[in-house]
Amino acid sequence: DRLAFAQWLVDRRNPLTARVQVNRIWARLFGRGLVATEEDFGTQGARPSHPDLLDWLAVEFMESGWDQRHVWRLILGSETYRRSVVASAADRMRDPENLLLARGPRVRLEAEMVRDQALSLAGLLSDERFGPSVFPYQPDGLWQAAFNGQRTWRTSEGRDRHRRALYTFYRRSSPYPSMTAFDAPTREICTPRRIRTNTPLQAFVTLNDPVFVEAAQGLARRILAEGGRTAAARADWALRTVLLREGTQDERAVIQELHAESAAAWRSRPDEAMAFAADPLGPLPEGADPIDAAAWTAVANVLLNLDALLTKP
Repeated sequence: DRLAFAQWLVDRRNPLTARVQVNRIWARLFGRGLVATEEDFGTQGARPSHPDLLDWLAVEFMESGWDQRHVWRLILGSETYRRSVVASAADRMRDPENLLLARGPRVRLEAEMVRDQALSLAGLLSDERFGPSVFPYQPDGLWQAAFNGQRTWRTSEGRDRHRRALYTFYRRSSPYPSMTAFDAPTREICTPRRIRTNTPLQAFVTLNDPVFVEAAQGLARRILAEGGRTAAARADWALRTVLLREGTQDERAVIQELHAESAAAWRSRPDEAMAFAADPLGPLPEGADPIDAAAWTAVANVLLNLDALLTKP
């Protein structure tokens, strides 16, 4: 019966369950499991790169009472995980996939995290939990084409369009496009492991998708409200907020130069500046300068596309 099956799964004489689970935790942190084929531990799967480490973690997991948080903390606190991601050209040539774990992991965030992180930095991410699926922005007419005009995607209003990606409505025959671009599965089959890609389409999404444009507008308004009164202070605040570290002198100079160039370009086009700063997020706060808001929106758009932001060091 089901109870006997559950007891068999976690029996100490059957270490497969513990091995599979700690391998998946390792893969979430390092971008690749100790067994690369997370979905296949059988004879057709890959051999473990560090079999003794896999067994040790599996035993530790079982002896901790199957405490997943204990395993996460154990790995996160290890010297292996905390190593620098910087490697010499020789090291990268010798071990391009970091199978020997000589350097720290550096992998791109998963699709849902990319979207949620942008909304969080913009101060827009809703913390509401549970409830029905929501319909955030997606390209116009996509469902009309996919379903011969018989279905319509009605964009959610208010905070619903800023719910976590977890709550986005998914139809397998027409999955949410921006997350598909970042390798989210279509949900037609169980997908224990996502194969990451790196394509120009991903940059187009984070630069132009309405969700990310709105996030850039929200981040720009935070910069104006919380970053101080001068361009230099705001550049410092923006870099510190986005990168979680102080910006370098060169980075601060680039941000200030981009802001100045953008503001100069918008001064002759005030109507376009207003649209760029307010559509689709909504009207600017009272007293806000649309030229300055548009310039900082351009800066925020660049910041949300930084490689350092989209990858987990």
